[in-house]
Amino acid sequence: MILNAVEAGEGRPLVLLHGLFGQGRNFGALQRRLAARRRVISLDMPNHGASPHAARMDYRSMAGDVAETLAARGISGADVMGHSMGGKAAMMLALTAPVLVARLLVSDIAPVTYPPRYEDLLHAMRAVPAGAPRAVADAALAAAEPDPATRAFILSTRLPDGSGWRIGLDGIAASIGAITDWAPPEGARFDAPTLFVSGEHSRYVREENRPAIRALFPAARFLTIKGAGHWVHADQPEAFAAVLEGFFRI
Repeated sequence: MILNAVEAGEGRPLVLLHGLFGQGRNFGALQRRLAARRRVISLDMPNHGASPHAARMDYRSMAGDVAETLAARGISGADVMGHSMGGKAAMMLALTAPVLVARLLVSDIAPVTYPPRYEDLLHAMRAVPAGAPRAVADAALAAAEPDPATRAFILSTRLPDGSGWRIGLDGIAASIGAITDWAPPEGARFDAPTLFVSGEHSRYVREENRPAIRALFPAARFLTIKGAGHWVHADQPEAFAAVLEGFFRI
């Protein structure tokens, strides 16, 4: 599957992969900053943004879609940053097609299986009546997602007229177990420079995850950004951009 991509800038390629319910344009300000000195490619993951919808998705297929998209653009040896679901896809890409990845930055996710979390939210999203005003849709999601900021992020994926969702909701719902899961290729490892960035207030990457990380990414280093939660790039955009510029030598 060829994914939708937004490119800016020239130079060595840097690929940005977003998280669940997101889209490539979430990195708009970051992409514009980095594109002053690099060729920056921001991808919409399957079932997200303007990319094709798929009945099911897992990290092997997502990594394959990213690899196919990069090959179609003549890209190899790219620097790759992935956040959350995109971080797992980026890790899988590095493990299955290491020639495509020069340096890897993983934002606030670990190569582990996480407990089920989003089933109630997905059910609530699918139950929002077509054409419902934003306030009605927001109220319909409140029981499944109490955080107003997260609901606002989710509601940004509705079509402007409220008739449905931009994302492939059915494909995501059918794949949510695979999205929270993690099953790396047996014996795989990625030896190139790798940085795991965490938000100070997030619990997605824990100290007990480090042995699993180092087994797959022996060169891994770790960095915590103060004042950030799970959406590190949104919570502390200046600090996050500075980390990318330092690690990717921009």
